[in-house]
Amino acid sequence: MLIVGLGNPGKQYESTRHNVGFMVMDRVASEYGFPAFKEKFQGLFSEGMVAGQKVYLLKPLTFMNLSGQSVRSCCQFFRIPTEKLVVVHDDLDLTCGKIRVKNGGGNGGHNGLKSIDSCLDVNYTRIRFGIDHPGHAQDVAHYVLSSFSKEERGIVDDVIKHISQFMSLILTGDYDHFMSKVAQSKSV
Repeated sequence: MLIVGLGNPGKQYESTRHNVGFMVMDRVASEYGFPAFKEKFQGLFSEGMVAGQKVYLLKPLTFMNLSGQSVRSCCQFFRIPTEKLVVVHDDLDLTCGKIRVKNGGGNGGHNGLKSIDSCLDVNYTRIRFGIDHPGHAQDVAHYVLSSFSKEERGIVDDVIKHISQFMSLILTGDYDHFMSKVAQSKSV
């Protein structure tokens, strides 16, 4: 299983809304005792075990619009079919901290997903992580590269903790149970 967290490389983007995927990867790696991330596949890569299953974690360093290149490289190297690919990404159409999981489907205008879709089959699992919408389309680019407010950061950190805690449900394909557990656990 390959779990990819989408984000942008660089210190200036670390705590931005667009980087919730990276934040989730860091938490999963920490919680399950993965070794330090190393540069590989045009990204930061680590491998370890979650609930007795071998899992690869990847944070593409290609910037969002080219994420598919990194993901494709890793999938090809390990011969991972898209059915064994999970992508964690920010979603403007969900309120802050809301989670949705689905297999396959469209990219919702997300540039990272567009890139992955152009490099691979679209039959992969998406964990959509709500970051809210700024209200006006012209504000989106600035908004996704801005940091969370203190209140939002508390919500985001709580949800990230529970996504990591219940990741084994994603690995078994029990998406409804996963979403239910995360929703019950968060303090929103």
